[in-house]
Formats: sequence, structure tokens, C-alpha cells
Amino acid sequence: MRGYGTVDALFNVYKPSGPTSHDVVIRLRRASGVRRIGHAGTLDPLAEGVLLIATGRATRVLEYLAEADKAYRARVTFGVETETYDAEGRVVAERPVTALDREQIERALARFRGRIEQQPPPYAAIRVGGRRLYQLARRGEAPPVAARRVEITRLELLAWEPPVATLEIECSKGTYIRSLAHDLGAALGCGAHLSGLVRTRVGSFEAKDAVALAELEARLRDGTWPAVAIAPDIALASLPALRLEAGAASRLAHGLAVDQPGMAAEEGALARAYGPDGTFLAVVRRRGSQWQPEKVFVPPARGAGGA
Repeated sequence: MRGYGTVDALFNVYKPSGPTSHDVVIRLRRASGVRRIGHAGTLDPLAEGVLLIATGRATRVLEYLAEADKAYRARVTFGVETETYDAEGRVVAERPVTALDREQIERALARFRGRIEQQPPPYAAIRVGGRRLYQLARRGEAPPVAARRVEITRLELLAWEPPVATLEIECSKGTYIRSLAHDLGAALGCGAHLSGLVRTRVGSFEAKDAVALAELEARLRDGTWPAVAIAPDIALASLPALRLEAGAASRLAHGLAVDQPGMAAEEGALARAYGPDGTFLAVVRRRGSQWQPEKVFVPPARGAGGA
């Protein structure tokens, strides 16, 4: 590795249980020498699974990936509530669950499917008044936090091994699985907490295709990382592609809007823009009759001027 600027790529990383998402970033910075590293979609320390990591200029696509829907496999333990809504927190209540059966859980799940209002857990990473909510919670403060509208498109009971239920979940960004476990326990009157979580998918990126964190660290050190790297434009494959001629490509590289008469799109729509040689140039947004560059990935050629 030669340090900053040498790695511009996205990686589908399998985060193990234990480290925070930020811990993963720190480890990859040490392994690569690259300072500019970020991730899309925080995973709690308890959780494992897909964590999308971007390095160098590829970090500029993270804001689009953060909007992707996600899928999880969760273990929910009934009869025990914790202050953090997961297995890491102090137990605050215990109740018997001997009468709880699969049919009752199935009925309770129905009310959490679709668009719902969800209260973030008290030990969340969101900011309130400039401070992380978990920092305030540790100080014994409990500021009011507004419920958030989220969407759960799939919520299925895979297994019931009392007192633990295994759930399959597909949901929108911003959904707290910890809160879902807590609220499900409240709905059933016995309490519950999240005792295990695997994120199986972020957008089109699946856990079965992810590279283990330790393997990526090794590859970054020995220079074999391209074997597991994902190009920034491939990460945005769900967006339509614009193929530009040389003149338009040059204007776009200089930050100027371009026309593309044969490409119909709604106002505000996003697309990937490519030069005549197939080089990925930018993420562009439809504004009126033109495409405005939003993120330019290839600098203009020396001596080239905008038209």
C-alpha cells in the first residue's frame, strides 16, 4: 500500500459481533494507510453481517447506499427486558412466558408490518441537542425523541424455541430492530429484548457475498484488495446509465450540466454518467431539460476546457 488515494473502492464486509462500525473503519485505516474511509448503515456491536465500506473517492457514493432497504435475521428473547433493548444492557424486568405460543406471536407480528411509527431505543446513536442519545442515557437523562415513520415490508416468524423467536425482517432505512423486539414484547405483555442479529442484506449486497473483516485487512496490507473490491458505479447499478459523447463528457467533468435528449426522466431523478470510452464520470440529477452533475468522480483532463 502507498497510503491515501491509492484505494477508491467499495467493499461488502462481514462485520463480526463485537466491534462497533467505527472500530471496523479504524482497523481498515490501519491496514491500508488510507484515512478517507466510511461506512453506510451503522451496525450495533452485538450485530454481525453486511457492512458496506467505502474508501477514497468511493466514499462519495455512501449517501446513496444509506438509502437502501435492509434485511435481517433476528433472535428475540421473550420474558426479559433490558435498558438497551438488547443483550448488552442491564435487565430491568422479567416475566414468565410459559403460556406464550407461536400463534400469539404470529398475531402480534401483524401489527408491525407495513408503515409504522417507531420510537428509537434510549441507547441509540442519533443526536439530540448535539449529543448522542446513548451518551445522555448513560448520564441518566431521557430527553424526548420523536417517533419515526419506517416501513417493514417483511416480518416472518422462522422458528419458535421458547423463549426465543427467530424472525426474518426486510425494512426501510432507519428501522431499529432493537425497538421492534422491545415493542413486540410489550404488545404480548411479557417484555422482550434483541438477543442476536445478523444483517443479511443491504440493497443488492448480501451476506453470502461479503468478505470477512480479517481477510480484507490482510488483503489491504498485501495489495490483493482488488480481488474483493466493488467499483463505485457497480454499487449504484440500480440507477440508469447515461452514455455521453466526448464534448458532453468534458463539460460534465468541469461541473457543467449536459443535455441528453434521448434519455427521458422525471425531475430530480438520478443516473450514472459514462464517457465515450466507458469511464464512469459522475452521478447526475435531472434538472429541467438537463442533467446536472451531483458527484464527479473523474477530474477534467489537463488542458481541456468546458464548452
